[in-house]
Amino acid sequence: QKPNSNQRQSKMKFATAFTTLLTTVVAVSANPFAPKATNKAESNYVNTLVSGARPTANSQLRALDQNGQDEEVEVDISGYAVKFEQCQFVRTFDEELAEDEDSETVLATKRFVIFRLCPSNSCSNCNYGYGEYMIELEEYLEATVEYQTELQEEMCQACDECQNDEDEADDGNNNGRKLQNVDCDSCYDECQKIENMEANGYLDATEFLECVAIYDPEDDDAGGLWAGPVCSSQGTKIKIGVFDDENCYNQDSSKDVEDYLMDGDGYPMKLSHALLKTTYSEDSCVSCLVVEEEDENADDNNNNNNGDEEEKEAETVDMCQQLYEMSAKCETVGGFSGGIDDYDAYANQADTEDRVCDYITSIRGGAYDESGDISIKGTSYSVGGGSATTGGQKFALTFFTFGTLALAIYAASLHTKLTKGGSAGLSNQGGALA
Repeated sequence: QKPNSNQRQSKMKFATAFTTLLTTVVAVSANPFAPKATNKAESNYVNTLVSGARPTANSQLRALDQNGQDEEVEVDISGYAVKFEQCQFVRTFDEELAEDEDSETVLATKRFVIFRLCPSNSCSNCNYGYGEYMIELEEYLEATVEYQTELQEEMCQACDECQNDEDEADDGNNNGRKLQNVDCDSCYDECQKIENMEANGYLDATEFLECVAIYDPEDDDAGGLWAGPVCSSQGTKIKIGVFDDENCYNQDSSKDVEDYLMDGDGYPMKLSHALLKTTYSEDSCVSCLVVEEEDENADDNNNNNNGDEEEKEAETVDMCQQLYEMSAKCETVGGFSGGIDDYDAYANQADTEDRVCDYITSIRGGAYDESGDISIKGTSYSVGGGSATTGGQKFALTFFTFGTLALAIYAASLHTKLTKGGSAGLSNQGGALA
């Protein structure tokens, strides 16, 4: 079901807010020598945007047409395909954790996915004419898993009808309806595995897209464990990991989630990653064009129309539109056409695009390691077929890290000298008074 105009426009406003968040992060990441902000209200607002912001039904982003009438804004991306690029954790200061006396850290883990919209006819290369986007991991998985689940269900439904269609064709009663492209010889086994997954001892990994408790100790003093999505293999894959907190901030990489999965009878279970893999496959390009169901009678109907019927306007897959509206956008660098620069309603995102691009480039360049901590290992990043090194980032981060350490040592030394000096002065004063 397609989202209504209020939902689409509210998602655009959320994307604007998300872009503002990235702009704030970029301002710190791009200039490590800049003073740190101390405004608690601003810090809390930024963290709220990342951790729990959702568009509301009353949030709208609209524009005026040539006649001055209010109209809905929707960029046409039907000629593009979604291509997963990278998953990345970023550990950043969190005001709520800082105020929590029981928290062992003030750093929260933010989760992002970088993807591209590539021209459908050149998605495998995607060197020019593309847009690059960043979205929260939860939002990305929600949209893509829902889409892939629908495709899976349609495939199995078509597979169930294969035999019926063959029988009808043999009897000459086929009405000409063509099913989704499926291999009737192999789809049955695949669909049986999906249907009997739990009976065969497997749980679908997509059941853990949110932070889910997997171990609740009987001893109240012992810590529980939770499962949620993690970035792995330098961000090229998304898997399910184990965390020691209910927000899935702190991953425990020493533990395997399958060691804590059991069915109702206590038998161990394993994870099936088949559906989850479709959301990050490096060879996969998901077309954003809605393909109408074929009908063999369509040719006869078209002939009867004698060309009077206008060509139907291309429709965009809901998943693509949702990802586009919820993401921060970097389009100019890749030569994407018809995007935010062409619409006044996206003016705020266009104004901050350079900083969003810088932040995406820093992540692609290795500014953060797999756990989300700042990395001082310089790497290279390819933009539009070219190569841009991050040696400057390496120098800046190294200088900033060691500079901070030196200042800390100097402060400790100065504090010691002042303390000793003060004590000596008081002793001398005491002797004089005596």
